[in-house]
Amino acid sequence: MYKSLALGAIGIASDDLAAGLALAARHGFAGYHFSLPDAARLGVSVVRSLAAAARVRLSACGLPLAFRGADAEYRASLADLPRLARVAEELGVERVSTWIHPGADTLTYEENFRFHVDRLAPAAAILADHGIRLGLEYVAPRTSWSRFRHPFVHTLAQMAHLCTAVGPNVGFLLDSWHWYCAGEDPSVLLRLRGSQVVDVHVNDAPAGRRIDEQIDTERALPGETGVIDIAGFLGALRQIGYDGPVMVEPFSQRLRQLDPEAAVAATAAALARVWRLAGL
Repeated sequence: MYKSLALGAIGIASDDLAAGLALAARHGFAGYHFSLPDAARLGVSVVRSLAAAARVRLSACGLPLAFRGADAEYRASLADLPRLARVAEELGVERVSTWIHPGADTLTYEENFRFHVDRLAPAAAILADHGIRLGLEYVAPRTSWSRFRHPFVHTLAQMAHLCTAVGPNVGFLLDSWHWYCAGEDPSVLLRLRGSQVVDVHVNDAPAGRRIDEQIDTERALPGETGVIDIAGFLGALRQIGYDGPVMVEPFSQRLRQLDPEAAVAATAAALARVWRLAGL
């Protein structure tokens, strides 16, 4: 496992890849989560040079596919995916991920399952042609899935079925927040193989709330409150041999109020603390 920085995940809006890589380098991050469309606009040779100069690896990126939207938008983005996947391959990036809505009002669970397989399987096949794995993230808080008429995937076990149905190169984007909100523990992770995990997010939960009261957009830096067993989470990932990036996604208003340098410094310090706590 290695530490990776994602500026958007800590509330910093920036499309300046050079500046982002420089921030990552200054604060001890080995990797950087980046925008694949932005990298394609800059060009492979430019992006390679920027990453090499910073001595920071391009670790992972989001799935550039409008699979939740209208059919025309989806088909246009699917048609463009081979071009973007080729860029990722040329940059040596093998991990792409996205999250899944935890419910729908018009589709039953079974209908929604088929919808996601129909939309994501062609994309997974394109990514596989370029040596790329797709990670899918379940959204676990009860406050998220219970507002839908038809709840959808919101546990690791449910996501495992969806991953299998979508394709052989599809695995998990695991987030300590959703793992906690699903009531899961390290034993659930220990049933996985390291190769099934594509990407990892870490954070903490506000104290003083029951699990079923937690709100998805109100989190904390990893280790900040001690509510989430982050040592158990990371320790289990280490035991199964996960060797990919770990990024912080705290949705923290306090962090958003800091300037970029201070926000990245605080993020790096929090990640370093839980790294030591987990014996990494």
